[in-house]
Amino acid sequence: MNEATTQTTWSEANQRYLVAEFARLRSRMTDSGVQEAEGRSVDEARAALPAPAAIDVLAERFGLSVFERDVLLLCAGVDMNADLAKRCAEAQGLSQRTSVTFGLALARLQDAHWDALTPVAPLRRWRLLEIDETGGLTNGRLRLDERILHYLAGVNYLDPRLRPLLRHKPVATMMAEGQRDIAATVRTTLESRRTSVVVLTDDDSEGQADIAAQVAYELGLHLQILAAQTLPANVAELEALGILWQRESVLLNAALLIECQDRDGAKQVPAFVEQLGGLVFLAGPEPPTVSRPALRVEVNKPEPVDRQALWKEALGQAAAHLNGSLDAVASQFRLSAQRILTTGREIRDEVLGASQPDAVVWRACRKAGRAKLDDLAQRIDPQADWEMLVLPEPQRETLRHMTAHVRHRLAVYHEWGFASRGLRGLGITALFAGESGTGKTMAAEVLANELQLDLYRIDLSSVVSKYIGETERNLRRVFDAAEDSGAILLFDEADALFGKRSEVKDSHDRYANIEVSYLLQRMEAYRGLAILTTNMKAALDHAFQRRLRFVVQFPFPDLAQREAIWRGIFPPATPLEKLDFAKLARVQMAGGNIRNIALNAAFLAAQAGEPVRMAHLLDAARAEAGKRDRPLSEAETKGWV
Repeated sequence: MNEATTQTTWSEANQRYLVAEFARLRSRMTDSGVQEAEGRSVDEARAALPAPAAIDVLAERFGLSVFERDVLLLCAGVDMNADLAKRCAEAQGLSQRTSVTFGLALARLQDAHWDALTPVAPLRRWRLLEIDETGGLTNGRLRLDERILHYLAGVNYLDPRLRPLLRHKPVATMMAEGQRDIAATVRTTLESRRTSVVVLTDDDSEGQADIAAQVAYELGLHLQILAAQTLPANVAELEALGILWQRESVLLNAALLIECQDRDGAKQVPAFVEQLGGLVFLAGPEPPTVSRPALRVEVNKPEPVDRQALWKEALGQAAAHLNGSLDAVASQFRLSAQRILTTGREIRDEVLGASQPDAVVWRACRKAGRAKLDDLAQRIDPQADWEMLVLPEPQRETLRHMTAHVRHRLAVYHEWGFASRGLRGLGITALFAGESGTGKTMAAEVLANELQLDLYRIDLSSVVSKYIGETERNLRRVFDAAEDSGAILLFDEADALFGKRSEVKDSHDRYANIEVSYLLQRMEAYRGLAILTTNMKAALDHAFQRRLRFVVQFPFPDLAQREAIWRGIFPPATPLEKLDFAKLARVQMAGGNIRNIALNAAFLAAQAGEPVRMAHLLDAARAEAGKRDRPLSEAETKGWV
């Protein structure tokens, strides 16, 4: 017999059982002497049930007495059974259908007890029924909660009052092997320890939800997710929500996952969790501390080896078309299992039909990782390549070493075992030092182009905050998003943020030092490529400089280098006439200034309807020099026109 048939059979048997129970209660409203026969009908209907009836499950799970159980049935019967409603009216000396009162229940039902309707007793504590006390406690009308009425009838659903706040989390169809191991450990621990609170920390929010859903499933439960910021601040409303959820957790066999993505939005979580029963998960980068005993588990993004296996599973047959490039994808992009599954399914057909399937996967990963970082930093479309970059050979060689470190991280860190020695120092961090315009940003573009990665410039004005703690929080968001996307971070003019730690004179100085210390720790643990640029290398904290893997000094270009810059500054389509690059190189300006001169000269030539000539460049060079308050010397421009 399939599940649907079993449910139908149970529903029909549950309905017959309710009818028999209503008949039994109807006999209690009269002196007809048929109670014994009605009792036998109830026993027969119970025996025909393939699983316990809804009223019996409810009574057991909420600890109802025989009298409390009958009160619920009596209230349900008045709504569902016209004959029972009529008998209740007659028993109260009324001529028409009416509601049940507590006085009627006390007078007619077995094993009656007065405390059944106290606020702390199950009927009212769990909001199973409500009482209209305008007529007094005994004469007040009792009304069954609609959710409970439908449950008794065999219809089980999430309470509409909770539906806007909760979302169901099904069991994941694909999980990283390491996270499956975590789920198994959590389940085993829950079975052996007296705790029902599990705290899932660190950076994989989707993986945390997957683990919680898997644990709940193995314990015979469904998982519902609640965002911490939706919890009410009002104490009474918070308590009402807690009671409502506890009731639902019992009716639906459900566990609760509270997402704590923002520290400020999770202020109500400890008080809320304190009143809950059942299995509760807290998840987020740093969930709040609760007073109840809790199992604490770290859940980070899957490791590269697991990510590689996930990609193969998500792509299916298409994975065989990638010629081993999944090593690089798994190493570069720290995506969650669910993000890999979604992305893999979206591009599977495209990979199968592509002439360059590796590029399809790489582009999809870059796109998948942009969602968070686009809101936090400026994405730069890299245009520069190695031919455009004019630097001495030692500096170029260092840049090539950086690309090798990024490409071969999986082999060195994981296959060769360096990651097992600790996470510190696994980040690839470089300092680009030199005067403005010497090519620091262009070099970052070259690396992004070479590695086929996104490049993001961090706007320090949006990161540094005058409010204590805000800078640290902003930095955390940037680094977390960057690690997901595999992007290159460019902290431009970083000395403004990474300066020497100050002498402590007040609380603000002390917290500024804490921010720098936090930054140093994140830089050590960051697994992507972070490039810091500065015009003042000496202003950087010495402890910070020790943690840099690469330091590249960008010198002011000499005469030969300036000529090389001039020769490559104009696009091939630009019309040129009689340009003397050797004479142009005499102007002592860095590459950024040279680019400004070339661009402005091009506009002057276009306005005149002429090709770019030395005269246009002279006018543009004088304007650029004026910006620096340093006029061009006659020796620099001699023979230009």
